[in-house]
Amino acid sequence: MADAVAELFAEGGYEAVSIPGTAEKLSVSRATLYRTVPTKEDLLGVLFERSTREITQQIRAVIADHEDPRDQLVEMIKLHADAAIEMRSYMPLFFGGGDLPADVVARWHAWTRRYEKLWVGVVKSNIEAGYLDSGDSLIATRLILGMLLWVSRWYRPAEKITAAQIAESTIDLLGLRAGRDGARKVASRRSASR
Repeated sequence: MADAVAELFAEGGYEAVSIPGTAEKLSVSRATLYRTVPTKEDLLGVLFERSTREITQQIRAVIADHEDPRDQLVEMIKLHADAAIEMRSYMPLFFGGGDLPADVVARWHAWTRRYEKLWVGVVKSNIEAGYLDSGDSLIATRLILGMLLWVSRWYRPAEKITAAQIAESTIDLLGLRAGRDGARKVASRRSASR
C-alpha cells in the first residue's frame, strides 16, 4: 500500500493521492481499501510509517555492522542521500504536517527526536575519535542532516546527479574521506591552534 501511495505522489503530487487511485494501483476494490484506510490522510500515514521504519532499521543496521564511527557516519550519509532522493516527492508533506492526522504528526515529531539521537551518538563518536573537528555534536548533527534533507528540495533527476555523488560530496565536505589519516590531521590542527 505504501508503495502505491508513493507512486501516486511521484506521478502527481499530493493531489494525486486518493483511495480510488490507490485501490486501482493495488487492484483491489475501493470498499476493501476503505475498510483498511478510510481517508487520504490515513493513506499518507501508512506511507509515513513505512518510510520512517525502513530508514530507522537501515541506520541501526549500519551502526551495528560497523565498529569505526567514521565508517558508521559515512554509511549513514550514503543511506540518507538515497532516502532524500527516493522520498523527495512527499518529504515536504511530513515536514509541513500538511493534512496529516494529528496522531501521525505527533509520531513524526517523536520519530525525528529518536532518529536525531541515533545520529548525535555517531557524530559525537566521530568528534571524540578526531574524525570531525570539535564542536557541539547536536549542532553538527543538525547541520549534517539539514544538508542531506535539503536534497529532497533541490534534487532534479534531469540533472543526472546521483545519490552516490551527493554522499561523496558530503563526505568530502566533512573531511571524512581521509579516514584515520584525517583524524590525525584534525588532531594536529587542534594542537597547532592551542
